[in-house]
Amino acid sequence: MCGIVGYLGFQDPKKIIIDGLKKLEYRGYDSAGIAILNDGKTKRVRAAGKIINLEEKLINENFNGHIGIGHTRWATHGAPNEKNAHPHQVGAISLVHNGIIENYLEIKKDLIARGAEIKSDTDSELVAHLVNEEIQVTNNLLLAVQKTLGKLIGAFSIVVMWEKSPNELVAFKDGPPLIVGVGEKENFIVSDVQAALQYTKNFVYLEDREIVHIHNNDLKYYSALGAPLKKQITTVDWNTEQVEKMGFKHYMLKEIYEQPRAVAAAIRPHINTELHSVQMESLGFAKSNSETFKTIDRIMFVACGTSFYAAMLGKYLIEQASGLPVEIDVASEFRYRKPIIPKNTLLITISQSGETADTLAAIRLAKEKGALTLSITNVQRSSIDREAHGHLYMNSGVEIGVASTKAFTSTIALLNVLALQIAKDRGAMTPEQEKNYVVQLLATPSQIEGVLAYDKYFSEAAKKLQTFKGFLYLGRGVSYPIALEGALKLKELAYMHAEGYAAGEMKHGPLALIDASMAIVVVAPTDDLIEKTISNLQEAKARGGKIISIGTGDNKALQSMSEYYLSIPASSWMAHPLISVVPLQLMSYHLADSLGYDVDQPRNLAKSVTVE
Repeated sequence: MCGIVGYLGFQDPKKIIIDGLKKLEYRGYDSAGIAILNDGKTKRVRAAGKIINLEEKLINENFNGHIGIGHTRWATHGAPNEKNAHPHQVGAISLVHNGIIENYLEIKKDLIARGAEIKSDTDSELVAHLVNEEIQVTNNLLLAVQKTLGKLIGAFSIVVMWEKSPNELVAFKDGPPLIVGVGEKENFIVSDVQAALQYTKNFVYLEDREIVHIHNNDLKYYSALGAPLKKQITTVDWNTEQVEKMGFKHYMLKEIYEQPRAVAAAIRPHINTELHSVQMESLGFAKSNSETFKTIDRIMFVACGTSFYAAMLGKYLIEQASGLPVEIDVASEFRYRKPIIPKNTLLITISQSGETADTLAAIRLAKEKGALTLSITNVQRSSIDREAHGHLYMNSGVEIGVASTKAFTSTIALLNVLALQIAKDRGAMTPEQEKNYVVQLLATPSQIEGVLAYDKYFSEAAKKLQTFKGFLYLGRGVSYPIALEGALKLKELAYMHAEGYAAGEMKHGPLALIDASMAIVVVAPTDDLIEKTISNLQEAKARGGKIISIGTGDNKALQSMSEYYLSIPASSWMAHPLISVVPLQLMSYHLADSLGYDVDQPRNLAKSVTVE
């Protein structure tokens, strides 16, 4: 996944492109570069590493043109160095690319046979060669791009600039997102709206195999075959303040602190606060929500990474609340195991960005097989959102930190509401039960605020936590997916050994890992499984494991066997994961920060994975 910014207008392209790339750096930070016209020629500057390295090279560089393209890279083909950095330039053609060209070997072989000089190890440069060949024949940038598009197989978003036409940009996509920002006497082409949000709130979302042609202030859209298209402008109401750190050391810490608001925003549209009942507005299905939920026979969740752990939790919530069977699948495996999707199946996908390539492919396959689909995303009009029959939105606001926090809790909050709505519509829950659950759910934002006080505790404890050789995260029931998520966060941020297990599985192998240098992190609310969880912990303690426990209130049994005990408020079994995950996020954040790691941009990772 990479970040793209293209600009054509009356302002200084250098400033606009660099500012935009900074807002997209979470999409990739292996290298960066810009290409801007200057005195009728393309001036290109690239740098390995983060955008700050590019900025340093640009300090004394000036440009008098008003058109340019920029890129921040997450390496797929070719090492993360300056040679492989974008933009790529062949002749008078410059381009930036996000994605993967699957038939690049075939293209490369043909180009070399025709005498092309390949200067990088990327698949992206090959596209620049193809466009350059076509423009020698057509002398027309739009036609050259149209002809090139038909030669590419894969997932890609590409913006092309031709120095012989200094008022023209052409862009096209097939897979990863590409969005047109429509301004006053200026236009933008970006991977995410926040790259241009300070200049315009009006955006056009390109669909797969669509082309945008910007000539001066004129915007035209075409299909891959050249047919003119009419596109709708969407107004985005995010403000620029939402993408700033607001005084926090890192975006991730800011986003952890934003979780009370994010959870409230996620559930607010679906709760009647006067009646304390769930009232989900229309999700967009052909039938009403109630008719839909009454007629489905099973639910299948498909997701990746943190979203997959949210899906695991969704399985617990929906099955226990309504008795409806639920399956979960890792999106990257879903297509390749030739899934059986019975009649009356609802497939639910979860993706913060709405652009996750594997998840997008899964929803398309499910639709082909006749399944009803529901997407849970944070970005309206994203690819997965547009593809699904029904829609739910996290409403968590912009999430910049690569390691997801508030999007995860917003998703859990939505899954709580969804589970209650399904149970209600299927007659599996009494009005009194519904009211009790809703009251507990409405209380969670303020309870999360209280748990955020552990920020200082983990900040002080981080040095001691560094001494453990590894961390074993345990939980039962709805706490099991939270344990998995806690372990993932530590791996992502602190690069330490961490494993998540169902507590009852510890004796089936993980006990062999335990000694005095192993930390046992357990999520153990006071519920109907607490006694069994404590029994599992006794096995770990007997073997020297150091226990860090998260429990409800003043749990004496947990306190007596724990090196560290963290008390969090009591809540319903459904809403408890919203609270218990917060200490795990804070622990991972402070441990990684104390080790000197880049918390917002952990190595080798990107915010959303838009290629397979």
